[in-house]
Amino acid sequence: MWADTFFFYLFALVTLGGAMLTITRRNAVHCAMSLILSLIGVAGLFLLQRAEFLFAVQIVLYVGGIMVLFLFVIMLVNLDQAARMRQFSGQWWLALACVLAVAAQIVYVLVRGSQAFRFARPEPAAQGGNVERVADVLFKQYLLPFELASLLLLAAIVGSVIMARKRI
Repeated sequence: MWADTFFFYLFALVTLGGAMLTITRRNAVHCAMSLILSLIGVAGLFLLQRAEFLFAVQIVLYVGGIMVLFLFVIMLVNLDQAARMRQFSGQWWLALACVLAVAAQIVYVLVRGSQAFRFARPEPAAQGGNVERVADVLFKQYLLPFELASLLLLAAIVGSVIMARKRI
């Protein structure tokens, strides 16, 4: 029992540490490497929840595939020109709205206490393994968002190739 708690806090610390490094580093390659660290922490959390399929997908697809693609795009894009551009777009009002929304959520949790975390009872699990359950939910309930995400990834890949070709 103590081992599960230890590994939960370890993976949570890895995830949060990687996320903090991702948003605080100035070098884009270091940011991408920190994001890989954060994704590995999330994969560890999936493994603790006995979601072996999601663990494998997280490692193979996100860490192995998408992050390598990000690193290639970062290395192809002219970062010297991007570094010289104006860094802040003057949308302080949007940042203020986000800060107020997060503060409202924190106040809500502090006021409601443990009642804020009451959830509906989950339905009994269907027969089959993790893969079958994930496939049922993904391709029955969330088919449209799944296809939209694939189109967005395709657009990102095409855009990165076009940006790289203009530079060459």
